[in-house]
Amino acid sequence: MPDQETRRIAHIDMDAFFASCELSRYPELKGLPMVVAGTSSHTPRIREDGTREFSRLRDYTGPGVLTTATYEARALGLNSAMPTMRAAKLAPDAILLPVNFELYRHYSRLFKEAIRSVSPLVENIGIDEVYADVSTLPGDATEIAQRLKSAVFAATSLTCSVGIAPNKLLAKLCSEMQKPDGITVITMADLPSRIWPMPAKKINGIGPKASAKLASLNIDTIGEIASMSEAWLVQHFGNSYGRWLHRVSHGQDDRPVVTESTPVSMSRETTFERNLHPLRDKPVLSQAFTLLCERVASDLQHKGYTCRKIGIKLRFDDFKTVTRDLTLPAPVSDAKSLRHAAGKCLKRIDLGKNIRLLGVKASGLIRADNSHNIQEQFMLDFTFD
Repeated sequence: MPDQETRRIAHIDMDAFFASCELSRYPELKGLPMVVAGTSSHTPRIREDGTREFSRLRDYTGPGVLTTATYEARALGLNSAMPTMRAAKLAPDAILLPVNFELYRHYSRLFKEAIRSVSPLVENIGIDEVYADVSTLPGDATEIAQRLKSAVFAATSLTCSVGIAPNKLLAKLCSEMQKPDGITVITMADLPSRIWPMPAKKINGIGPKASAKLASLNIDTIGEIASMSEAWLVQHFGNSYGRWLHRVSHGQDDRPVVTESTPVSMSRETTFERNLHPLRDKPVLSQAFTLLCERVASDLQHKGYTCRKIGIKLRFDDFKTVTRDLTLPAPVSDAKSLRHAAGKCLKRIDLGKNIRLLGVKASGLIRADNSHNIQEQFMLDFTFD
């Protein structure tokens, strides 16, 4: 493996992916505030003159949360996981479109094929982002980033942002620096000026609880973590997490780009903009719960897996996290079955406090092409029981 001086890892992240996919279908909406959150009832209608009539956020009623928003909508204060009714108060004239996972999976395939046409060493980490090890590719880092972006645009007509750095940790951080449609290249020498001023919570793995504890210790930035000794961090955060904080704050990450692997699980979670009450906010929570199950189902189907176990995670307003899981009698991958099983898990949790985070996880993964044989075996076992 190349060392930190010669290793070049790219993180490629599609820009406002779901919204951008929708704009490919409805180019007349480019430059306008638009959100994806509605149901099929919000599908655009064709007028008599052939033009399209779009639903607006002010037309939305009932529960639900935003799936994504264009950058123009974000400028109005809208963001993913925001309750749709609240978004309607902030930007009633914003365009509202229904979720279309089939469309997003199509563009995801095109995006990843384009990246592999430039670099064969690609790690798939989500529907709209990948890592690529570009250490051995010819050209400087900026030229490589431009080739990646050009390949994606040629295949999808969509833009992406690319960060190239000596490792995954830094590549992911720098891909967000110049969104949308940006290129950011950093080396270890850039750590003090480019990385250390960033908020600590920008590092994947420093969540709300750790951020709050860091803030209580007057630590707000990555650089302020780096200024502390490893011993001090271990004292306050424990051996494992404290040592990890010391490493990542100094930009150290030796994880390889894994091109082929069997996933252990697939999960989706969302942190709500405000703490939600289990009863008063039940419609919003229910909609978010269903959407998470739909996303996990989409991930399973896209990657060709079924699951034998479903689990949920709740984090309450006191930062206490509770998990529950359920083993299924036969492997599934459809959203309805996942939602039904996850709902059973939810009934086993005391919902006496406000909810900050909600997550759904599928585990016990099986290749979809093997599921049929497993189901047949299940039926045989059932018959002889």
